[in-house]
Amino acid sequence: MAQKQRRQFTREFKLEAVRLVLERGVSFAQASRDLGVHVNVLRKWVRDFEDDPKQAFPGQGQMKPEQAEIERLRKEVTKLKAERDILKKSRGLLREGPSVMFGFIAKHRGIWPLAWMCDALGVSRSGFFAWLTRPQAARAKSDEAIGAKVRESFIRSDRTYGARRVWRDVLEEGFSCGLHRIERLMRIQALKARPRRRRLPPDTGDRSNGAIAPNVLDRRFVATAPNQKWAADFTYIWTAEGWLYVAVVIDLYSRRVVGWSMRSAMTAELVGEALTMALYRRGRPAALMHHSDRGSQYTSDQFQRLLAEHDVACSMSRAGNCWDNAATESFFASLKAERVARKTYRTRDQAKADVFDYVERWYNPQRRHSTLGYLSPIAFEQQEALA
Repeated sequence: MAQKQRRQFTREFKLEAVRLVLERGVSFAQASRDLGVHVNVLRKWVRDFEDDPKQAFPGQGQMKPEQAEIERLRKEVTKLKAERDILKKSRGLLREGPSVMFGFIAKHRGIWPLAWMCDALGVSRSGFFAWLTRPQAARAKSDEAIGAKVRESFIRSDRTYGARRVWRDVLEEGFSCGLHRIERLMRIQALKARPRRRRLPPDTGDRSNGAIAPNVLDRRFVATAPNQKWAADFTYIWTAEGWLYVAVVIDLYSRRVVGWSMRSAMTAELVGEALTMALYRRGRPAALMHHSDRGSQYTSDQFQRLLAEHDVACSMSRAGNCWDNAATESFFASLKAERVARKTYRTRDQAKADVFDYVERWYNPQRRHSTLGYLSPIAFEQQEALA
């Protein structure tokens, strides 16, 4: 059955119907019967007329001037918000070529109107459609392939690699490109390494009452062979159960963490266990120097006896001078920026597992080190052993 068509009334008809009620005193019920208009519709016409006699009943599909202005402003605000979001999402693209911007537009056509994106980015719609039908250039294909490797390297590093380390990974994959190209592709994909957190102010006081050794290392953080110079220190990591203290021993030849220990208290046993692990793993080397700060754990009789038993020479930083042990400070800064700062540990065991994973599964075997020509510590040792 055909649907009954809705009746439509002209402005003149509505005005006369309103006057019938307001000026001639006809009741709503009587006027409704006479005109064949539902009483509620008639009441609405009267209300609209009383609210604004001059602008009432603008016509089919039309709005009052103030309503039209409000609607215009609403559309303008919606467009401005969209342009703001477009520019926020595409930050950095305005410095790139049209092809990059067209690629962004093609990717986000389902989110914002095409015309809005073209206006916000300052490109033409005709140019965009021409780009769509144009065969992809060799440079664009190359950027796409290298860009995928850039993202893969960045994700594999747990979002910690900057452009230089990513570049080394891409070169190792067999691609030929420059550092600036990697920087551009990372910028396009909004891949930004997490910044390092600020280090706490150093403790300038002399905390030890035991034996203090001279600074034999004297900031010479380079060794010509493994097991000549080891640097040691410890740091602290917060967990819901309290502090976890992490001690490490680093071979300055390859920056490899050769010994580590983790405990709930910063005792002489903490640093002694790290040194014992290093000695066990490196085969009790001869002519070895061990450098640390002047913390009471390192100046204790217990730790000094351990050094003497294995004929290890002792070197210590000057009081309150963190730069004298910069190699371990750098390692702890990387550990905290790349892993610890982004985690919340409920237990010490959870923190221990994560530190172990960082040291033994990432830092030593995989993480590229700028001091080593962007090789990992283990790769550097293997390469030098074959040389």
